[in-house]
Amino acid sequence: MRPVSIWQRSPWGLLLCLLCSSCLGSPSPSTAPEKRAGSQGLRFRLAGFPRKPFEGRVEIQRAGEWGTICDDDFTLQAAHILCRELGFTEATGWTHSAKYGPGTGRIWLDNLSCSGTEQSVTECASRGWGNSDCTHDEDAGVICKDQRLPGFSDSNVIEVEQHLQVEEVRLRPAVGRGRRPLPVTEGLVEVRLPDGWSQVCDKGWSAHNSHVVCGMLGFPSEKRVNTAFYRLLAQRQQHSFGLHGVACVGTEAHLSLCSLEFYRANDTTRCPGGAPAVVSCVPGPLYAASGGQRKQQQSKPQGETRVRLKGGAHPGEGRVEVLKASTWGTVCDRKWDLQAASVVCRELGFGSAREALSGARMGQGMGAIHLSEVRCSGQEPSLWKCPHKNITAEDCSHSQDAGVRCNLPYTGVETKETWYWDSGNVTEVVMSGVRCTGSELSLDQCAHHGTHIACKRPGTRFTAGVICSETASDLLLHSALVQETAYIEDRPLHMLYCAAEENCLARSARSANWPYGHRRLLRFSSQIHNLGRADFRPKAGRHSWVWHECHGHYHSMDIFTHYDILTPNGTKVAEGHKASFCLEDTECQEDVSKRYECANFGEQGITVGCWDLYRHDIDCQWIDITDVKPGNYILQVVINPNYEVAESDFTNNAMKCNCKYDGHRIWVHNCHIGDAFSEEANRRFERYPGQTSNQII
Repeated sequence: MRPVSIWQRSPWGLLLCLLCSSCLGSPSPSTAPEKRAGSQGLRFRLAGFPRKPFEGRVEIQRAGEWGTICDDDFTLQAAHILCRELGFTEATGWTHSAKYGPGTGRIWLDNLSCSGTEQSVTECASRGWGNSDCTHDEDAGVICKDQRLPGFSDSNVIEVEQHLQVEEVRLRPAVGRGRRPLPVTEGLVEVRLPDGWSQVCDKGWSAHNSHVVCGMLGFPSEKRVNTAFYRLLAQRQQHSFGLHGVACVGTEAHLSLCSLEFYRANDTTRCPGGAPAVVSCVPGPLYAASGGQRKQQQSKPQGETRVRLKGGAHPGEGRVEVLKASTWGTVCDRKWDLQAASVVCRELGFGSAREALSGARMGQGMGAIHLSEVRCSGQEPSLWKCPHKNITAEDCSHSQDAGVRCNLPYTGVETKETWYWDSGNVTEVVMSGVRCTGSELSLDQCAHHGTHIACKRPGTRFTAGVICSETASDLLLHSALVQETAYIEDRPLHMLYCAAEENCLARSARSANWPYGHRRLLRFSSQIHNLGRADFRPKAGRHSWVWHECHGHYHSMDIFTHYDILTPNGTKVAEGHKASFCLEDTECQEDVSKRYECANFGEQGITVGCWDLYRHDIDCQWIDITDVKPGNYILQVVINPNYEVAESDFTNNAMKCNCKYDGHRIWVHNCHIGDAFSEEANRRFERYPGQTSNQII
């Protein structure tokens, strides 16, 4: 099995330092660089776990006593000053709520306010040294740019007698040398120390230890193993033990955070009466070994309260959203930490959390914020079981939405070669008819034609390609506005020549007695938000945009939105569409500036945190329902229907509304995004009273 590397697959880096071999493995914050600054004689260091060398809880030594800084009123400007005090060029971010663990001693500074131009933190405003009303659960941390100031040297590093660290953890199967399915879920626990891979003595080994190891390797839980079999097997093999006395509580995010001991270099007898520790993990539904097992896990009944991740580029990462009263909402990042993040990760079938993200790092949500100040012990089966605070609109904003990155199992997908290159030299087409749901781990798990290749001819015209990105846009329609603005207008034909030219009327309009008569239009406003982590830009460049003389605008996309009227059984009875004739930032959140404006052949797009508003009185912002008979229908709006532009989440691109039409008036109600309700609420939507027939009630 390929080892799990902290440096490659975790933001913590190779920094989980432990005490010398004569002690239990309690991490010491004193191994980070310190710097003497100013006439005050202050010293600074980064502490806490897990972290990289250039991030951590900020600690200040004053008058010989180490203390921390409260996160109240803390800003990026303060982080810049502190990073320079530590010898780094600048800060790239900061953390709150003791992300790197609570410190000890005095809280030296509270309500720290810096402009960013100060030479020292002593020049910043605060409540005064040692004057604070905070607890260590509010300790602030910084993330510095990994670039040193010229001339800075770590002259004040406190030396540790023996610098040991657990760099990686893996499971090595004890039997079966042939090809084994991945991920490996059971085997001997091995840790990589500075002198190589070593095994762990199983004396005192507990289920809590196994729980931590499984979490690190991307599995939500552990199960019992046949220890008698492995002890019998161990008698025939030689072993190299490097670690013993492991005692985890079970909530740790990494084995190095548990109490443990390293064997001394001169130990001659190791693990007397013991054997190598063995762990067996239970994979989550996405990583079940067989299709039958995967179906069985996925078919387990789930309660009404659920959790999901949105906006992530990879499995196991994203903005945390929770279901309450049939409506999805977000979680405020106040007091959000690795314990709570790990509960979410395990609940979703992944391992423990690699990162607990704050400040809407995975994009801002919309609608309700359901939870705040979530405080998990790490042992809860669901985030809803953790103590939390119900929230009001004034308590938190979506700029504080919490997110996670979870540990994932190694599946071997990374070693398969998926090539992307200029197809001019392609001599063979190996797959066709590929249809993916988006949850597959590799392309060969998607449905496809198998050995029957539909297009035999290679070449640019017949081969598929991709452009990969860590971030993408995510468009979402403001469904409540559709419901509030929907109405019927009978519009004279002589006012619809431009609309007819752009194919915005029903087919029967072609045979109408122009310019006499009228068309009946269902009109409504659509406000489309970009909640993603990248701007939404048309796929086509400006050189290929089409000028439409009648309306005096450029089309940057052939189809931006579909509008449909459906019967309860899904049959389409009327349709409309919206070409992206003016894709721009109509309005933005307070801290976001507009970037796109259509006027004067300007760039088109929707900035992250902005929205594009098509008012109900704009041409083509309608569905021609002239030929629709009275009855009960579904109004459906689908954004980016042809998937022309990449989005991190396509499941929220469709909106549905109940729609009742009596031949004179129309009622639009119960509008919601396709994934905004629970499954049960969606079933109730489909069979609301009167939807079983298409008669007026």
